[in-house]
Amino acid sequence: MPHGKNGSFMNASVDIFHEFYKGKTVLVTGHTGFKGSWLSIWLHEMGAKVIGLSLDPATEKDNFVLSGLAGKVTDLRGDIRDAATVNAVFEKYQPEIVFHLAAQPIVRLSYEQPVETYQTNVMGSINIMESFRKCPSARVAVMITTDKCYENREQIWGYRENEPMGGYDPYSSSKGAAEIAISSWRRSFMNPEKYEQHHKSIASVRAGNVIGGGDWSQDRIVPDCIRALEAGQPIAIRNRTAVRPWQHVLEPLSGYLLLAQKMWENPTRYCEGWNFGPNAESIATVWDIATRLLQSYGTGTLQDASDPNAVHEANLLMLDISKARFQLGWNPRLNLAQTAALTADWYLCYRNENGYNLCIKQIEKYLQ
Repeated sequence: MPHGKNGSFMNASVDIFHEFYKGKTVLVTGHTGFKGSWLSIWLHEMGAKVIGLSLDPATEKDNFVLSGLAGKVTDLRGDIRDAATVNAVFEKYQPEIVFHLAAQPIVRLSYEQPVETYQTNVMGSINIMESFRKCPSARVAVMITTDKCYENREQIWGYRENEPMGGYDPYSSSKGAAEIAISSWRRSFMNPEKYEQHHKSIASVRAGNVIGGGDWSQDRIVPDCIRALEAGQPIAIRNRTAVRPWQHVLEPLSGYLLLAQKMWENPTRYCEGWNFGPNAESIATVWDIATRLLQSYGTGTLQDASDPNAVHEANLLMLDISKARFQLGWNPRLNLAQTAALTADWYLCYRNENGYNLCIKQIEKYLQ
């Protein structure tokens, strides 16, 4: 099926939102990143006019590069820390829906670059919100943060959306701070009780540990595994007992897309915080997810590289997704084995298949 640069054609096989996004102007910040590229592909296939604002992709193997997204969406380079740049994009393109994914997302890097992490994750988000609230066309904003925004007490039950924000490391605390800012901007400038005055609806979303094809970031379990496998080396696991809510990238993205549609249709009901995580059986250790990935990939060995002097990273973190399940009607589609298999399949195929078509094939398989 042909695709126009501005999304003039639509692939009905991946549209579970009944043509809601067809023809709408959607701004995706961080579109060159892992999650942002997958979201932009899905939106483009549903006929949206995608405007992407981001820094350059990190590597030539990133999903954004291999999928040729630059030729399919309006591809803009800019730093969200620069308010003038953000304002100019909103003023020129007049987006109707905003998905804000641009961030410094790595825990260990935040120890090395704490100031830059806060500038990007807090002030960058504030710049997006300021432009959003001043833009006449903009009606819905979904602000993506992280499950690590909660004050983590290493508890054995999942965190609910009304629990305190916090964060031990600079990354986690910056996302907690961003959540507090989002709540403040909602109450101060986009209060649902005064919707008829501002016509804006803003929500924040928190996902678990997201994995999938096309991620080559440093200090993430799947890219670390794949780099080792491709180099013929054993995979060094630095925190083998850490427990995380693992989910395929398409799981939270389906939640973000559903939430934005609900906010558009009922803007004062859904403008709050939401968790999108896996079912309980997909909450597993780092060692377990790496083992499953190797089983699906077909080769490789694991090596315990635990370092007692390493910087602090959470050992236990889970989300309660009851709110999304019952109020949005959203449910995870994949179990842990399916998540690992779909992820491994992308890395097994990316060298020999067109990147964009590979992603579409995986979206279609996910929706089956």
